[in-house]
Amino acid sequence: MNQPLILIIEDEEALRRFLVPTLTGQHYQVLSAATGTEGLAMARSHNPDLVLLDLGLPDLDGMAVLKEIRTWSRKPVVILSARNQERDKVRALDQGADDYLAKPFGAAELLARLRVALRHTLQAEGAAPVLCGGGIRIDLGRREVRLNDRVVKLTALEYRLLEALALRQGKVATHSQLLAEVWGPGGEGNTHYLRIYMAMLRKKLEEDPTRPHHFITEPNVGYRLDLDPPGQGGSAQSKTGASS
Repeated sequence: MNQPLILIIEDEEALRRFLVPTLTGQHYQVLSAATGTEGLAMARSHNPDLVLLDLGLPDLDGMAVLKEIRTWSRKPVVILSARNQERDKVRALDQGADDYLAKPFGAAELLARLRVALRHTLQAEGAAPVLCGGGIRIDLGRREVRLNDRVVKLTALEYRLLEALALRQGKVATHSQLLAEVWGPGGEGNTHYLRIYMAMLRKKLEEDPTRPHHFITEPNVGYRLDLDPPGQGGSAQSKTGASS
């Protein structure tokens, strides 16, 4: 299982000590930052699947952090704040937050809100097909990848790159599209990231990584995922519709 990456931007050390083990205990991958500046840097470099954001940060107003994230990412942002006034909740939601948790809150409520936010994102993006072909099975709903019926463990960035290619179902993804979707604005121009992580995916999912059949390079353009390469037989299928 390739679990979502969650970024915590929260200055209260005691709350971070509660959140990190709570989330990792549920098999989420977790990053944490104590300031808005640090959090924005992590958001840009890691492009998390969900952000837990405190409004009362020491250096930047949480609303400013939310506004900045929303200039380039539509991934869920759940607000954590001691500001319990209705106007604060409405303002945060109007600015693009997906949910609002007033402090203090319990672990059960937090985990339920995260599951809902992540599920809604998958539904909104139509990102829950199962793609199969060439011995590879990609279940985007469960975030699970198998090769010849064996689960393949991917890092967060490896999975996000695979997901970006899989959602296009055979269409070419340009370098700039992949860098923006996988690494965020901080990755712009760094095409060497793509070469490194594409090599990792090929090593884990290709029969011969030096002669790839599935992860195809389109010279000077980008990459595409082909689950039905010539001579392999069969056809790539999706449980939610035919490949295009």
